[in-house]
Formats: sequence, structure tokens, C-alpha cells
Amino acid sequence: MSFIRFHGLTKRFPGVLALDDVSFEVERGSCHALMGENGAGKSTLGKILAGVYTADAGELQLDGRPIHPTNPLAARHLGIAMVHQELAFCPNLTVAENLCLGDFPQRFGWVNRAKMREKARAMLAEIESTIEVATPMSQLSTAQEQMVQIAAALGVNVKIIVMDEPTSSLSVAESEHLFKLLAHLKQRGITVIYVTHRMEEIFRLCDAVTVLRDGRHVATQKISGTNHDAIIHQMVGREVVAITPRHLDRKPGEEVLRVENLSSPGKFEDISFTLRKGEVLGFAGLIGAGRSEVAQAIFGLDPNVTGKVFVRGKELPLGDVNAALAAGLGLLPEDRKRLGLVLSMNCRENTSLATLPLLTRLGFVRRGAERSLAQKYADRLRVKTPSLETLIAGLSGGNQQKVALAKWLARECGILIVDEPTRGVDVGAKAEIHSLLDELACQGLALLVISSELPEVMNLSRRVLVLRGGQLRGELLRADFSQPDILRLMAGVEARVA
Repeated sequence: MSFIRFHGLTKRFPGVLALDDVSFEVERGSCHALMGENGAGKSTLGKILAGVYTADAGELQLDGRPIHPTNPLAARHLGIAMVHQELAFCPNLTVAENLCLGDFPQRFGWVNRAKMREKARAMLAEIESTIEVATPMSQLSTAQEQMVQIAAALGVNVKIIVMDEPTSSLSVAESEHLFKLLAHLKQRGITVIYVTHRMEEIFRLCDAVTVLRDGRHVATQKISGTNHDAIIHQMVGREVVAITPRHLDRKPGEEVLRVENLSSPGKFEDISFTLRKGEVLGFAGLIGAGRSEVAQAIFGLDPNVTGKVFVRGKELPLGDVNAALAAGLGLLPEDRKRLGLVLSMNCRENTSLATLPLLTRLGFVRRGAERSLAQKYADRLRVKTPSLETLIAGLSGGNQQKVALAKWLARECGILIVDEPTRGVDVGAKAEIHSLLDELACQGLALLVISSELPEVMNLSRRVLVLRGGQLRGELLRADFSQPDILRLMAGVEARVA
């Protein structure tokens, strides 16, 4: 008999049918994957189970009994918790205060801070984390925030935990730690609903997989009875073929970017490289290696940087974003929600943000030109949205990423720095974005691509630079690409002597 049963679940948002009569079952104590393209309904389904959303139709059953978690607190009382893809904390509070929100230990009507810290340490110890509980959340890395959220989810006598893209912000070592934790949870009989785009993870961790497409149930099957190609075909309804980038057949043009001895105290030092027109240069390295920090410094976001940056032979003033924009640079940041988009604005407004000076007349935005520009790039990038007036916060992660990229394409930058171009993006959208970046390089755009996924950076790039500890540790040409060699440079492990 199934432990969790989804029966005929339907959920509508304004202009969108997110789930359409979805039914399947999950076994007790299993790790059950949810897969599908962005907008397929995976996160919506998880949020209905966790009480964040309420279904418009259908029924949820737990152990054969109907349940109605109308809010996250009601779901917690049923033993259901969720680790969200988009992290939400009170940044001005400490780790301990965030972990105990809503259930502070008290003494004589006052918060018992000693007990609170003790409780928080016990919650973190459950996942073998050594994060200091007195640290303000604002000082933690994204990966550390993810671990705090997992600790919070497990601290409620959980029976079911929904994990939405849990490794999207984690390093290789942190992901391995999470995988061990999941194995421990299964041994304790906890049921895990695992939402991910990473195919290798589901075949390593999960017992069964459910595939959704356009809000509908496509298949539920045992992992042992399927394979990568079958799942991809079920997800996208078409074959996704990895292709060799076409820009590699073309000779790069003249040098458009030169970086000399770029340094920033405590972040990176003595970084030097060049980038040519029509070239894709990859940045590889572990989280914390300094990749994003170098990109931000080139774009003028680091006031403490020293060294020299030349664009088309002309020295660029450091720490000046306006000068970088005027020189034709664009930066698609790693964190699209905090740095790449304005969530309270719609798709049209977000697309035109970097191009507003070109769309204004006498201080007023020409709405017709703005709509035409936004529609052009929404069509080009196949953005799934009810309309250009839809709030960007209402789109799936993959479609948000496409709009964030459209913003810079609309500006027609000559040099584009792309930090984690497909983070949180499904296999179909990932192939589309890879094809688009290749097309841009063929058109003569110079691209600096930063990615934590080695296969991605190796497939897209003509050259790869490897950073470790804020220093440039090696440069490899495409003919010399080797995943083991790049990993050794990233980790500081010397190559074995034959």
C-alpha cells in the first residue's frame, strides 16, 4: 500500500494551469524523484504537499487517510517539511534565531537564549554541520544557508521531506555530504520527495521517478526500469542531442578584453588573461575559488580591486559599472533573484532594464518600442509566460533565467560574462541556452562563462582557466581538455607520475 497518494491534483494560477489532474503514488521510506522541464509543475506539487499552496481540485492521502495541509504549519504537524530552492530567512537574525523561529524556548515569558542556542546546535549536529549558531544569516554563503534550511526541516519530527533542487547551491564536497544525509534519512524510514534537474543524482539516490510535462503526469517508474534517454524524452517530448558548438569551427577575431594582474584583498590575486571576439572562455573552480569575484571586479562591482582591464585596447576605469556598460560589457550574475532581476516587476520591464536609455524620449519610456523589444527576445529564447505583463516572480526558475539573459542580449553587449548560465534549469532549457550561447559566439560576441558543472564548461569553451584559492592555477586548450586533469587543478592535487 502506498504511503503518499496524489489523486487528480489540479492547480491554477492567473493565466497558467500549473497542474492538470495529476495522480501517482509514493512508497514509504523511499527517495522519489520529481523531474520535468521548468514550468512542468514539480515545485508546485511539492508546495501543495508542504502546505504552501492549496490544490484547486483533487485529493492528498497519507497512509490511506485524506489530508488537507492548508499552510506550512499544518503540514509540519503532519510531519511534512520542505527545503525550498529559493532560500528564505531573516538575514538580520542569527542562525539560532532563524532555526527556532515560531518555537522559541522560553523562561518566565522571555526567550531563553541559552536553550535556543543549545537547540540550534542540536539541529545542526543532526546533519553534521559545524556552522556557528551565533552567526548572522547575512554572513553565511548560499551553500551554508541551504544546510541551515535542511536542519530546520529535520527539526520537526519529520516523516516526509520535500527537497527542491537541494544541490543547486552546493559544492561537490557539500553535495556528497547531503547524499550521505539522504541515505541516513532513508535508514530512519523518512520519505524523501526529491525535485531536481540533475540526472546523475536521481540514478544515484532515488528508488523511483515521476516525470511531469506541462503540468500533466507522464510516467511513474522504478529507477531500475528506466534510463537517461527515456526520462529525457518523457520530460521534453522530443530528443535532446548534445552537439559540438559551431563557434569552434570559426577562428576567433581580435582581442577585445585583456586583464592584467587583477587583485582584490581576501578574494583573488594576480589574475591575467585575454578574451577574443567570437571566443567562449570558461572559468572552472570550486565554490569559493574566486571565479564570481573576478567577474564582478571586471564589471566594476569591486571598489577595492587593483590591476588593469583593457576593452578593445582602451583601459577601463576600475570600480565603475557605468564605464563597463559604456564599454559594452554585460554581466549575468549567479544569483538571478537578488542580482539579476527585479521580482516586483514584470517580464517586459525586466527585459528592458539594461536598455532603458535607448528606449526613452524626453525622459519617458517609449512603451511600444519596449514591448516590441521584450517580445522579440521572449520569442527568441522561448520564454514560457502568459504575457509580457506577468510578474517575473511568477515564472519558473528556468524562464526567469531566460529573461535575465534577454536583458543583456537586448543591450547588444560585445562582451558578456555569464555566471552559472543554467543553474536550476532543466535539460531542455539547458540545451536551448547552450545553443544560444554558441549562436552568440558565432555572431562575434565574446563570452566568459563561469560554471560549477565541468561538462558544461568543457562543452561550451574553446579554452578553460582553472582558479583555486583566488589564484589562476592553469589554462587548458580544448584539445587538452580532460575532466580528471581539470579536477586535479581545481582541488590542488598533483597529477600522478606514470
